[in-house]
Amino acid sequence: MKHVLLLASAAPMALFAAFASTPALAQTATPQEQQQAVQPDAGVDEQAPVAQERATRSAQGRSPGTQATENLGDDSNAQVADEGRSPEEIVVTGYRASLGSAQAIKRNSDAILDAIVAQDIGKLPDNTAAESLARVTGVQVNRFSDEVSQVLVRGLPDVATTFNGRDIFTAELRRSQLQDFPAGALAGLEVYKSGTADLLEPGLAGLINVRSRRPFDFTEKFVLAGGIRGTYNDQNKKYDPLGNVLVSARGDTPLGEVGVLLNASYQQAHYRNAVRWADGFVTNPSAGTTIVPASVGRDFKIPAAVGVYNDSGKRWRPAVNASVQWKPAGNLELYYDFLYQGYRGDIANDWFRAPLLDNNPTLSNIVLVDGKPDQVESLTKTGGFRPEAYRSTQHGYTNTYQAAGGAKWDIGPAHLSTDLAYTRSEYGSDEWSFDTAWTAAPQVDVDFFVKGGSSFALPGFDAENPANYKWRGYYESIYRVQGKGWQWRGDLDLDTNVSLFPKLQFGARWTDREASLERGNRYAYTETLGLTLAQTPAQPLGLTQNVFRGDQGFTSWLMPTRAGVAGNAEALRQFSYDSLVKIVAANPNDQGYRDALARFATPNIQLNPQDSFFAEEQTYAFYGQTKYEFDVGSLRVDGLIGARVVNTVGKYSGISSVFFDGVRVSEPRVTKANYVDILPNVSLRFRPDDKLQVRFGFTMTRTKPEFGQLNPALRIDQNTAPITGPILPDTRFPLALQGRPVAYGSGGNPDLQPLTSKNYDASVEYYFSQTASITAAAFYRDLNGFINNFTTRTIDPVYGLIEISRPENSGKGRIKGFEVGAQTFFDFLPGLLSGFGVQANVTYLKGENRFPANLFLAATGSATPAPFVKIPGLSKWTYNTALFYEKGVISTRLSLNNRTAFLNNQFLPTSDFYDGEGTQNIERLDFSFNYTPIKQITLTFDAANILAKPFNNYRQYAQDRSYPRDIREEGRYYGIGARFRF
Repeated sequence: MKHVLLLASAAPMALFAAFASTPALAQTATPQEQQQAVQPDAGVDEQAPVAQERATRSAQGRSPGTQATENLGDDSNAQVADEGRSPEEIVVTGYRASLGSAQAIKRNSDAILDAIVAQDIGKLPDNTAAESLARVTGVQVNRFSDEVSQVLVRGLPDVATTFNGRDIFTAELRRSQLQDFPAGALAGLEVYKSGTADLLEPGLAGLINVRSRRPFDFTEKFVLAGGIRGTYNDQNKKYDPLGNVLVSARGDTPLGEVGVLLNASYQQAHYRNAVRWADGFVTNPSAGTTIVPASVGRDFKIPAAVGVYNDSGKRWRPAVNASVQWKPAGNLELYYDFLYQGYRGDIANDWFRAPLLDNNPTLSNIVLVDGKPDQVESLTKTGGFRPEAYRSTQHGYTNTYQAAGGAKWDIGPAHLSTDLAYTRSEYGSDEWSFDTAWTAAPQVDVDFFVKGGSSFALPGFDAENPANYKWRGYYESIYRVQGKGWQWRGDLDLDTNVSLFPKLQFGARWTDREASLERGNRYAYTETLGLTLAQTPAQPLGLTQNVFRGDQGFTSWLMPTRAGVAGNAEALRQFSYDSLVKIVAANPNDQGYRDALARFATPNIQLNPQDSFFAEEQTYAFYGQTKYEFDVGSLRVDGLIGARVVNTVGKYSGISSVFFDGVRVSEPRVTKANYVDILPNVSLRFRPDDKLQVRFGFTMTRTKPEFGQLNPALRIDQNTAPITGPILPDTRFPLALQGRPVAYGSGGNPDLQPLTSKNYDASVEYYFSQTASITAAAFYRDLNGFINNFTTRTIDPVYGLIEISRPENSGKGRIKGFEVGAQTFFDFLPGLLSGFGVQANVTYLKGENRFPANLFLAATGSATPAPFVKIPGLSKWTYNTALFYEKGVISTRLSLNNRTAFLNNQFLPTSDFYDGEGTQNIERLDFSFNYTPIKQITLTFDAANILAKPFNNYRQYAQDRSYPRDIREEGRYYGIGARFRF
């Protein structure tokens, strides 16, 4: 389908939508404070009251959709001029101003939300949008590779993302990777926990809007601002640069007022994490395993292996956004916005595995845990299967573009807006992995409980001797996903002049999305040749870097450098091809080797059609909403009543395949979808006075499965892995499904249904100054169809035992909890003490859902309803505390983030205990310091992850029985820099 971009006909920037007749409720700055704010040398604490007042007035009376797409401060020029003040001399900066602005947004919104506002140009509280969100009430995050990799709102990952109110996505996903938004490009973030009809359909967890700056945000005619910063990682001893620069200009022309803004940022980070891990497969030793002394018995369970994983790399993110605004008349604005954000990553990950149970080893020196005769404290393993390792080198990239244009037009009581946007995003990854094996099985001394993880040593093993290693194989892969789409939105907000229903809102939205995936790989298994590492092109060799803190046992082994693998990819491909020629000559009837040889016969990796999918989807949405308000004595009552109707039409295609006995049979599969969602919303707010407000809300939401989850293809491959001993029992499955699977299957699930939820919210908010408040909220989610990946086994009448992993809809579920937050500056204290301030919030969550009924029946044989189990990824408690000091030219913050233990997954229950993996309590302490010697320059110092507490996983396998799964040590980061604004 072809489309034409018409700037005057685009998806809405949402306008000044709600209740214009509502009087401002915020407190105002005193004349003395106003006078102080215009002094050229006024400190940030003196400027803050006026800045907060401007933000409060600008946020007042806006609907969530407007607030998400319209930046604060647009009308502040006129407001400030009315008070006889010079707008150019008011600088919105400092913690007071950012907290005050965020509080104003929360206070005046019709939706229940929390916000973060950049304290200055280029300065959110953290390096990326995702990191800053970890400090918001009700938000939890998962971290990997020294950065936030996933954001959860009230324990759930199903979050819609928008950029200036428009849908934005990364590659084939329905949401954006928020860590790709550098702080230097952003003005603020809003986390919507309850939706309204004029908002883009939020996910079950809500909606996160990322807000950038636009030229009409600034009162000055010209602004040049930005910053530069350097960081140091104490774990890998690397230095990295970060920076941003913003140029904005606005002025009157014969054609009307015009504003132009350009903002560019760059962010770079080296990282290296160190992980000690134990296998998640916990089982009894087989009958062939020798136990010394035999008196210990054989009833204990241990992890099947232990190992080390070093996650390292360099990533850098360039970003550019631009905006043009034009007001040919006082009631008409046209605009154009552009965004580019990129990601580049060079990765070198090292992995080592020492088997403990494979190939009938001898286990000796066994020390059982006190009071737990079925659990082992430490042991020695000799014989059995040899260890193995790899170095995986990768290069990854993301390119995301969004271009949009639109118009806003006020005609008397009618406010019209329209916005059209096009988004294109791609992600690609190329991998080159060099695999090694030990020439013999050394002794392994293991202690399963050392400072939260498993530690082991290989006594007598010379890690630097190349003769102790052999080449095990070489792997290459390519991975390409992309998405593109158009979106249009038009809105009408009508001021009715009817006191009971002062505003009506109507709108329509259309989207056209495409998403696709292509990938391919090839592997040369060469261990049978017995080649030494020195005989391969992967040179030079060296010990892997040890970045563990303290003595952790065996941590380093011999490997090629990253350049020796990724930099020698062509030579390794040819060497692998030549090696496979020899192996095929010795094994002419082995189809697996012959297929591998064919894949390495070409310079480029062939894409595998069986691993691809393609999706196209259109949505047609319409909404209507009314604002109501009335007084009951001195009690003001207002709220929204509305509904959004969304029709989704989709087509999803892939190729299913079955591979057995060297023959692959493939079949294209296509599924279609066409369904309608009706999403009502009702809210009610009581305001007894200008400080207190009580809210109630009801909404219905639905979250669509990811495009990859809807892939109708299922791939089944025969299990051709070598047998290294007796088949160990797997406690995840019942007795009837034990044994060695004949085949493994994986794929999407075209029968997945959207996750639906009925959401109930209530909050009490008390604002006792411009930067001081205490708020509390309670919520309940009645949900159905939560999507998780499940691994199941089934007996196929043709092939036998097959193990399949695919996403499934769970049954009914529920989440409930509450949030409490407070913030204040101690202005009532004398002198320097008045610069102190605190902010704190705590969130309690409890959530559970049923397993899919069909899988529960297959696993247990019971027709009773599946039990309620905990929802993975949900921490019971999350809290944030921050201590501020801001006075004159100094501004500091010390903040602590804590998240209690949570589950990572749930296996299907086979008994009355929890069988799965979880993560222990996570705690993080950060510090920042700002010094402003002159108004235009701020010098900064910050330290992140000061405590450097390790990340701990555990594997529970029986009632009150668990082993450490892995323990990950992450880096501390120190930064020093400067920000400027002229």
